[in-house]
Amino acid sequence: MRRHVPGGTLAPMEELRLRRDRLEWRRVDGEVIAVDLEASTYLSANESAAPLWEELARGTTRNRLIERLRTDYEIDEIVASADVDELLAELADRQLLDETAA
Repeated sequence: MRRHVPGGTLAPMEELRLRRDRLEWRRVDGEVIAVDLEASTYLSANESAAPLWEELARGTTRNRLIERLRTDYEIDEIVASADVDELLAELADRQLLDETAA
């Protein structure tokens, strides 16, 4: 599955990474609290999205994110894929994914 996002297309095995130049974040009580430095916007990721955020900070693929959700929460691939795609679309819309992280 390929998903079009502003500025490009995400392939299942494409390396994805959060933009370090735009984000400051910390994990607090199981959730992620982040600030988009360029937009001066506060962001948060709940307890189920926090591990995905950490994976994206290190660099990962869409498939690995889906597998992480499936393993951690024992959900099927369709639900995990939809959740991951929603997160990636939100980050892409905010231009918070590093498109050069290959």
